[in-house]
Amino acid sequence: QGQLVESGGGLVQAGGSLRLSCAASGTPNFSIWGWYRQAPGKQRELVATITGRGRTDYAGFVNGRFTISKDNAKKIMFLQMNNLQPEDTAVYYCNGRYPPGFDVWGQGTQVTVSS
Repeated sequence: QGQLVESGGGLVQAGGSLRLSCAASGTPNFSIWGWYRQAPGKQRELVATITGRGRTDYAGFVNGRFTISKDNAKKIMFLQMNNLQPEDTAVYYCNGRYPPGFDVWGQGTQVTVSS
């Protein structure tokens, strides 16, 4: 099954930027990659997805602030987050899905946005 390892989280002031990375090792080729987040006391929610062919999709709250991308050769996915707001504070998880519906999750990286 392999593993996913996130990096790039941290503390940033409102209006700042962070770039998250998710590196895959020993995993099968994913049909879709995704970023999810979970804030304290809330359910995990989808942030963005990217398919093997590069089609992207974003949650409504992203509102043009985040960009998901991937490097197929290196099996790394990215999430560029700009204009971060305190409500973006959460643990961010990367996910890879492969047929017929198996998921691989990373351990999560904390993003904290101060006002």
